[in-house]
Amino acid sequence: MAAIRTTCAYCGVGCGIAAKVTGERSVAIAGDPAHPANRGKLCSKGTHLGETVGLEGRLLHPMIGGERVGWDAALDEVAGRMQACIAEYGPDSVAFYVSGQLLTEDYYVANKLMKGFVGSGNIDTNSRLCMASAVAAHNRAFGEDVVPCTYDDLDEADLILLVGSNTAWCHPVIWQRIEKARETRGTKIVVIDPRRTETAEIADLHVAIAPDGDVALFNALLAEMHRRGSVDFDFLATSVDTPADFWRNLEAAEPGIADEAFAALADLVATHPRMVTLFSQGANQSVCGTDKGNAIINLHLATGRIGVPGAGPFSITGQPNAMGGRETGGLANMLACHLGFSEAERADATAFWQTDRLCSGPGLKAVDMYRAVHDGRIKFLWVMATNPAVSMPDSNFVREALARCPTVVVSDVIADTDTTRFAHVRLPALAWGEKDGTVTNSERMVSRQRALFPAPSEARADWQIVCDVAARLGWGEHFDYASPAQVFGEYAAMTELAARRGKVLDLTDNAPLCDAEYDAMEPFQWGGERPLRDSFPTATGKAQLVSVAPPVAADVRADYPLSLNTGRYRDQWHTMTRTGLSPTLSRHRREPLVEINPNDAHAYGLSDGGLARISGLHGEAVYRVSLCDGQAAGTVFVPMHWTDIMAGEGLANRLPGQVADPHSGQPAFKNVPATLSPVLPEWRAFLISREPVQADAIYQVRSRIEGGWLTELAGMGSVDIEALLPQGRSSEVADITRGMLRSLVQDEAGRLLAMLFVTRTGELPPREWVVREFANRQALSAELLAGRPSTPLPDRGPVVCVCHDVGESAILSAICDGASSVAAVGDMTCAGTNCGSCRPLIRKLLDSADLSLKEAAE
Repeated sequence: MAAIRTTCAYCGVGCGIAAKVTGERSVAIAGDPAHPANRGKLCSKGTHLGETVGLEGRLLHPMIGGERVGWDAALDEVAGRMQACIAEYGPDSVAFYVSGQLLTEDYYVANKLMKGFVGSGNIDTNSRLCMASAVAAHNRAFGEDVVPCTYDDLDEADLILLVGSNTAWCHPVIWQRIEKARETRGTKIVVIDPRRTETAEIADLHVAIAPDGDVALFNALLAEMHRRGSVDFDFLATSVDTPADFWRNLEAAEPGIADEAFAALADLVATHPRMVTLFSQGANQSVCGTDKGNAIINLHLATGRIGVPGAGPFSITGQPNAMGGRETGGLANMLACHLGFSEAERADATAFWQTDRLCSGPGLKAVDMYRAVHDGRIKFLWVMATNPAVSMPDSNFVREALARCPTVVVSDVIADTDTTRFAHVRLPALAWGEKDGTVTNSERMVSRQRALFPAPSEARADWQIVCDVAARLGWGEHFDYASPAQVFGEYAAMTELAARRGKVLDLTDNAPLCDAEYDAMEPFQWGGERPLRDSFPTATGKAQLVSVAPPVAADVRADYPLSLNTGRYRDQWHTMTRTGLSPTLSRHRREPLVEINPNDAHAYGLSDGGLARISGLHGEAVYRVSLCDGQAAGTVFVPMHWTDIMAGEGLANRLPGQVADPHSGQPAFKNVPATLSPVLPEWRAFLISREPVQADAIYQVRSRIEGGWLTELAGMGSVDIEALLPQGRSSEVADITRGMLRSLVQDEAGRLLAMLFVTRTGELPPREWVVREFANRQALSAELLAGRPSTPLPDRGPVVCVCHDVGESAILSAICDGASSVAAVGDMTCAGTNCGSCRPLIRKLLDSADLSLKEAAE
């Protein structure tokens, strides 16, 4: 069977995939060498998409409460509740909260229904949580949300600044291009980040700013370029409007870092005009995220490093279709297709949609939307393809809001999520591998996402569900689409309203498309390679320098003296509803870790591998402790992925509050006040089981393994063995003196059903051998209860390369055998030869080996 060309489900790189269906619900995944975004490369998550296409946990039928119903009943319920709410409380009592996981076609019809026919601006997207500040910065500087760069600019740059981006982990395919540029043209790499991340480990320069120190640094950097004569005043005169007091405001700018580090950075910037600044969540997720974006853009505008090869400010997105949502109107503060809410723009949209119910202005942004749900102003909330009970800041407050809301509708692919537990109506949507539509990546490349499998059971496309509800509300003639091609064609035609106002967004060449043309659509880039080369989409045709000031430093509270930062792990995604099903991806980090500087850990009484409670102003959560030299003193880092479904603790978004950037409305997930305390359980355990188990424990985290689940546990008092283990033939060993218990349960055929290892004072056995035996048993029961084989096996060490299943021991062996570079290690072990996200760790192992040799020689 020929490969189906589609697009990856994960980050905003938008990698092309060549997928060969190999069974009813199985597929072989490879990178698409013809796709311009990735040229055949994939990261670990994309490589292992095939492990996540099964129907485990899927929502396959409409549900009202806990009852399965037919589609007619479910749609009637949704439409009836919505109509009654609008009639009694007005259109602003209704809201949609949507997602960058939706396709452009889904986004378009959802936005059209809410803003065009319900008559409210209350539709916002989870992109508000990741890219809204970049959008606001683009609009302030350029007059439109336009990313001025392409990935090809990374290939042609001589200097790349990575700001608030752990690129090697979060966008590995982009990292490969950056590494290639360094290899082929000597490109210098600078990481600007409070953390010494995996990316920073192998950069040419790591600039360790204080949390939220970006504006101060970039203001000082621009002032220094002005002093050195590196400002392009000719470009400013012809292409940029400069406020009268702009340069005077920079005279006293202080970088906030050591003089030596600032001089090194300034020298690189001054001597490398082909400079790309790639910025991501570390910059955006802040109370001053918009100002950070404009400080970066200011540097590029003032030096003329924009609209030319190898140069520009490059905001890289986190979701596969965050850009599509920004284009169609998924953000509450945009009407549609890069249009605002002026009378003229509203008149055009009214005529295009043929409606008399168009909203009068912007709606509520995400944080404000959930406040309105909480206080009762919003009484009907429809959540599509996202998990706000986990992903929103101050998640305890959001859960209270969902519990109070009279009607919560959730369209999702998973039956049981932290958010669906609050739903009155659940609607089964299509997942990746079933969807058919388009997505837009970080460089404005529109690509097709194609179906690999038929829709399972009763699942439907999100756009179709919305249209079905619209029809029941009486607007069926406006939502009578026969295919996603028709939806895309109407959206593309609507971009003409933006184009006639001088906007860059213009897809009218793709309107209309017949189904066959849509099916065959090749990736294309709206705006072209250099959308801002000749002019800017403003009234004057000029860009705008925006004066920005560093935030006023808040007083450090004695009770919350630490700065908490949240972010992503390499092999997980959002709230793990997809990646959490992959045994391979779960191996990298099986638990949520709090990374802390060793000196801080000592001060707080914490030990490596122990447990710690992080407390903040809005909640608390428990994590496994990881001592990390790269973590700056006074700061801690935790991952964002864990949920109530996967853990009893480790929920990061209990901790941030509702404070948001005043321009973009994007909440601040970084620089959160916090403190730490040790958690000292009376017992520790791990359970391996065929089915997931919820335990009564102070700490429980489960991860997917081959054939079942691994659950880490810790608690107080007695261990409820019966609640943890299934029925079957059991064998156990115990040492009451040491508080040790080990038990395994088999079925009548001798198949392992579960294994439990408990200790109160001793050490638990390593997990990986036991996990492998659970999947493919070869060991004797006595060996399993011992937690090790009778004949010791070589220690593989932690998995370094997930793509090729290479452990640390194999890499160290290769180094001992003469491998002296990352490439040489790859030649000998295959590690680092696929997605490249493990290369920083390989480099670190090489450096550590070199240091050991030098010390031995001395």
